[in-house]
Amino acid sequence: MFDDVGEFLTWFAERKRANAYEVERVPLAETDGWQVDPESGDITHHTGRFYSVRGLSVESDNTRVASWSQPIILQPEIGILGILVTVVSGKVYCLLQAKMEPGNVNLLQLSPTVQATRSNYTRVHRGNPVPYLAHFQNGRPGRVVFDSLQSEQGSWFLDKRNRNMIVEIDQPVSTGEDFCWVSLDVVHRLLEHRNLVNMDTRTVLSGLPLLGVGRMVDGEGRSSTRELLSWLTEMKARHTLNRRLVPLKCMEYWQQNDDEIIHVDGLYFSIFGVSVRASSREVASWAQPMLAPTGLGVVAFVGRHVRGRFHLLVHAGTQAGTHDVVELAPTVRCTLANHVAEKPRYLDLVEELGADRRIVDVVHSEEGGRFFGAENRYVVVDAGEEIAVDDVPEEFQWMTVEQLSNFLRYGNHVSVEARCLLACLDSQRPTVRL
Repeated sequence: MFDDVGEFLTWFAERKRANAYEVERVPLAETDGWQVDPESGDITHHTGRFYSVRGLSVESDNTRVASWSQPIILQPEIGILGILVTVVSGKVYCLLQAKMEPGNVNLLQLSPTVQATRSNYTRVHRGNPVPYLAHFQNGRPGRVVFDSLQSEQGSWFLDKRNRNMIVEIDQPVSTGEDFCWVSLDVVHRLLEHRNLVNMDTRTVLSGLPLLGVGRMVDGEGRSSTRELLSWLTEMKARHTLNRRLVPLKCMEYWQQNDDEIIHVDGLYFSIFGVSVRASSREVASWAQPMLAPTGLGVVAFVGRHVRGRFHLLVHAGTQAGTHDVVELAPTVRCTLANHVAEKPRYLDLVEELGADRRIVDVVHSEEGGRFFGAENRYVVVDAGEEIAVDDVPEEFQWMTVEQLSNFLRYGNHVSVEARCLLACLDSQRPTVRL
């Protein structure tokens, strides 16, 4: 069990040296186990499982442009992201694993106890079983602390959801070579390290019943929970999101060849194949298509104190793959390279505020099992009087951290980027109530 950051980092470095990893880019047409339909261009696995890459036509009145088409990852299976926790001498410990994913910029990152798609844990790949899976299925030993269906990146996934779970057990279970028990205090310190705690761990951690910066259970925020729910319902009813799948080959402004799929202006992202070897995964080698964004993204909450309580400026945002028209999203969510001419609202404010106004400022990776080299700079700023409380558009609303966290527990309300920011906020002076 690790109670010291330095000791954990030593173990983590040893696990990286102990295993062999290799990721090589390959043409889409030569991605073993995958097929490109000669007529539509759609990309599917030969089993019909895992996921596919399709074309999507989108129309919405709540996005920067009213209509567009793009490639999208279609993965209808609901996977499991689960963390086992236990309490020893009054301290909370999490069972985490050092897991290699081909899209990670540094390959190895800290993952949940279980991070598996349905195709993986039902062993479509005919590989090794997923360790500790029984703790997150029916008849499980332990007590459920958190259990909710949550969305993933709506810009790149269509209606993607995973089951986020935290299960408490009475006694620590034995660990495999790539697993370790880490105190929650240490996990929170690790969230301050660049590209170390992976996206799946962050989103699950956001479901812990924590009290941190701005998380106070007494009193209301600027708006009551009833008023916030009415506002969210209004946003979903007012705005439209119409989508239909189209052949990849028929998408305007996108080009597909045997090697890759790219935007004609080099914007947004590309899709190509990778060949992977990893000694510590369920199967030793495989190939797959991956989505690579054009560059670093920014995910930020603008915050300020209102009536003595810290509030976040939450956006009712819509993306191509959003499951229910809008989600509660960060104030700013963008890839910088795509917004050179016209910056998103409030990005200038986030960039201009000095380091003394940043509560959170760290670069984290996105889901390394589907996205190649995807990184976002996660930021929470205290804007103070730089932003007027009453001078925000209707699609934005002030919420306390506690209020936003309460929406998270019911699923499909809070975007994955906002959940990751909540996990980072919880690393600031947290206490835990299991």
